[in-house]
Amino acid sequence: MWQTAKRINTEIEQADRILLVCHKNPDGDTLGSITAFIHYLKKINKQPVGFCLTPIPEGFRYLPHVDDITNNTTIWENETYDLLIVFDSGDLSYAGVADLLPKLAKQPPIIDIDHHATNHLYGKHNLVITTASSTAEIVYQYFTYNKIDIDKHMATSLLTGLTTDTDHFTNAATSSSALRAASELIGLGGNFSRIKETTLKNKSIIGLKLWGIMFNRITKQEKHDIIYTYITQQDLLDCHAKETEVEDVSNFFNNLGEGKAALVLKEGRDGRIKGSFRTTRDDVDVSAYALALGGGGHKKAAGFSTDGPIEKAITTVFETIDAVDNKLQTTDNR
Repeated sequence: MWQTAKRINTEIEQADRILLVCHKNPDGDTLGSITAFIHYLKKINKQPVGFCLTPIPEGFRYLPHVDDITNNTTIWENETYDLLIVFDSGDLSYAGVADLLPKLAKQPPIIDIDHHATNHLYGKHNLVITTASSTAEIVYQYFTYNKIDIDKHMATSLLTGLTTDTDHFTNAATSSSALRAASELIGLGGNFSRIKETTLKNKSIIGLKLWGIMFNRITKQEKHDIIYTYITQQDLLDCHAKETEVEDVSNFFNNLGEGKAALVLKEGRDGRIKGSFRTTRDDVDVSAYALALGGGGHKKAAGFSTDGPIEKAITTVFETIDAVDNKLQTTDNR
């Protein structure tokens, strides 16, 4: 895998204009990874262009060079780039650029840096380490392996990715290597206090009202021992709230002592339903459920989207879970 890191470093050294992509509806991991890389490329006099199909959440505006990330799709139209680097995305559709890539004047080599087990290995070079806590941890290891100096700005970006993807070092992704990397990044000037204030102590009264609605709807699906809840667009309108107000609910369900897994369903403006699975159990693989629903992720944290309305989505999800469990049971009995 580290031979791949060397090859990527060589590609970057030979490139000049580099397009970097973080996935749509970006989280702290994809944003921390891309902003650290933009900062690094600027330091070595490259010409990085950052892209995200959807807007950057306000809570991450403290990250360096976040304003260098555009959602203007004209940067793809008949443009030429020497290299394309995609962060934290299992495939180009999840990154939001599958339909944009053909618009380029020519297809650049693709670098795929990710930690999801469901990654499609779509790059010329795939730096995919599924045991890593986060893509930010992989970028940290990449910099370290290639003897690239990490300054305080890069450290804050990477520490953001590590912190958010481990749910502040509380979920199953919190490994010894993740803690070592976090310690090193704090030592290099990573602003952990700023990260904590922005990503943990960020709840509003409106947000807590929405959480109350979701808590009131918590249901246990007895057959599969799964706890689930949901939020609708009407709920958001009634509370005058933004969708970002409920982003952390899925991780909160890791605190539940009941159920083998938890599921949070959120209705989007387009009527599609976004689902997030979480589990803390070693004998449950929620990525198998998400994959069967057209999504992906990790064994203990995965996501997907499906057609609405909510009632239809709930039926679809549990019918799919039933099919996956039956298939696994059939395989085990052979």
